Amino acid sequence: MIIDELKAANVKALKEHDKNARAILSVVLSKYKLMEIELNSSGKEMSDLDTTKLLNKIIKELNEELEGYKKVGNVEQVKAIEEQSELIKQYLPKMMSEKEVRDEIEKLPIKNIPSIMKHFKANFEGKVDMALVNAIAKEYK
Repeated sequence: MIIDELKAANVKALKEHDKNARAILSVVLSKYKLMEIELNSSGKEMSDLDTTKLLNKIIKELNEELEGYKKVGNVEQVKAIEEQSELIKQYLPKMMSEKEVRDEIEKLPIKNIPSIMKHFKANFEGKVDMALVNAIAKEYK
């Protein structure tokens, strides 16, 4: 599972005294634990898909933070956040390419936007950029 890899990376960062990696991995593990508690209280288990969604959300937050530091010219923080973002991206599943999305759409019997979006959400959630799917689906009107 992804979380096991993240925990191992956290221990490795601790042993190597990598403060930047430890900082972001600690945030990820804390948010994971909170999400796990929330899901458990509603009778659900954490899955790799939930972890992927969490990692994507954290990357989005980092990108927003990055923009703020770029505006004020804090080069040191920009570099640190870029490194943290790249570290987290290593644990995301490989995203489908535009060609793979197009090939998958070609296989579908009905090529309207709702059916295309429903198919990708059901079968490839967390492994495809839904904005890309939507843009390509609009070509099939």
